Amino acid sequence: MRRVLAGLLTLLVVACTACVVPTAAGATPGPVRTATIASIRTTDATKGVITVVGTITPAPAAGTRIPLHQWIPSLKRWQEVAHGYSSGSSVTITTVQPGSVRTYRIAVGAQAPYAAAISPMISFKHYVWRGMFKKGLVAAGGAGQPQFTVVPPSEGPRRAEADLLANQGGYVWGEVDSTGCRYVRNWLGNLTDGLVRVSLHNGTTAMTSIRMQQETETWLNYDISGVTRLRLQVADIRSGYGPYVSIDSLLLCTN
Repeated sequence: MRRVLAGLLTLLVVACTACVVPTAAGATPGPVRTATIASIRTTDATKGVITVVGTITPAPAAGTRIPLHQWIPSLKRWQEVAHGYSSGSSVTITTVQPGSVRTYRIAVGAQAPYAAAISPMISFKHYVWRGMFKKGLVAAGGAGQPQFTVVPPSEGPRRAEADLLANQGGYVWGEVDSTGCRYVRNWLGNLTDGLVRVSLHNGTTAMTSIRMQQETETWLNYDISGVTRLRLQVADIRSGYGPYVSIDSLLLCTN
């Protein structure tokens, strides 16, 4: 009986020894490759160009395809929006995107002896110029038969042009939702037979204004960071028929 028990114990010890799995601490780590977005910026706010510079260390094989991923909230997944090819440890990727606030990352596939690598995520605000009236007027008004007429899409597809008119002594205004916008650029053409004042307001609070002589052109540009209700107003100062100003207005926005 003692010999049988001793034999069983020996078998158990051998079996347990064969079942031992090396721990993570005892494992030999493989070489690691890292990917990082070194910079991301808007390089053409008119066309909506984003330029991403990435760093991959150690450098992958020359000409390795490096995708740029964008997180799509509505789909709840990452989507490749562009790609570039490595040169040494660097890669430059460009993509054209509408104004947005999105999260980006770059990735590199496995290349022996390195496993695939993904960069940390970066949230980026992409500001692009768009027509002030792309989303339409929120409200309009004034005094003296005011008319704030946005040029229809068939004639002005940029949705940036409008004509502002009122009777003598009157004024006219229009408001847009400027949430997500930080700058406005207005070209103004005064067709009035006299002097007018053009002004920008944060809601009903005046921010800046300019006087325009008869049949002149000028610009009225302003930082509107934090302004969510942008009002543009034209008021008669001295004229025979009332104010008449044509505008071409752009907003720098993430939407």
